[in-house]
Amino acid sequence: MAGATISEVRIAAAHDGEAELVVTLTFANGGQSLVTLDEFAARSLLASTNATTSDQLIGVGWDRVRDALIASSNRFTEHTA
Repeated sequence: MAGATISEVRIAAAHDGEAELVVTLTFANGGQSLVTLDEFAARSLLASTNATTSDQLIGVGWDRVRDALIASSNRFTEHTA
């Protein structure tokens, strides 16, 4: 996904009623993918980019989204060791 950047961000409700961010990643060839970030991943992404609003995420690279997803996933494994 090299070169993919966030082109759109929207807030959605998860099945448990919590807020999620749904980001659209746009690739250099025009292709797009939707990625859903749970609250933890969304907060991680906002913090890593120093964004205070979701609109400020437009143009952020896929690597930041990936890192936020990894951080969200790791929160479950770090406490089980």
